Amino acid sequence: MAQIYKEMTIDDIFTTFPAKGQKLAQELTNTGLHCVGCSAATWETLEAGMLGHGFQNEDIDNLVSKLNAILDEKMDLSTITMTKRAAEKFIKILKEEGKEGWCLSFGDKPGGCSGYEYVLDFSKEPKENDKVFHSYGVDVVVDKSMVERLLGTEIDYLDGLNGSGFKVTNPNAKSSCSCGNSQGY
Repeated sequence: MAQIYKEMTIDDIFTTFPAKGQKLAQELTNTGLHCVGCSAATWETLEAGMLGHGFQNEDIDNLVSKLNAILDEKMDLSTITMTKRAAEKFIKILKEEGKEGWCLSFGDKPGGCSGYEYVLDFSKEPKENDKVFHSYGVDVVVDKSMVERLLGTEIDYLDGLNGSGFKVTNPNAKSSCSCGNSQGY
């Protein structure tokens, strides 16, 4: 099984593991590597980048372990899911917006560095051409024309000092922007 090593460049990490690009980018950012992004130091090895930012070898080893744990996470390729945390946050937002019982509309559109950007929105009810996925009390509606490239996707919600928001992990992505905001198929 392929793994991440401290000798890999940031670019190598994202081109080798595009399906986990969003989660990997978030973990790098959470660690304090804020320079990870489009055209920013992607040529550096993970080790050189961390040492250059004042991290110690122990920090590098800890990050490599966390990144490899992300690679080991299993995905259900037959559905589109939300984590419990993401579903709870979405339900809370619905209540705040006065849209209780609405669906999460999920899809993608052309854009970003790698070709496509994910789109999350409210939907009062599924449309005729939507497929509905159920996850932790939330109906996730996806246009049937997009389902094939989005199957296996997990929508999570991360809340931290270095950024909050819904994060999408799609095993069908063949490339990912280093910042984790766009993908190609």
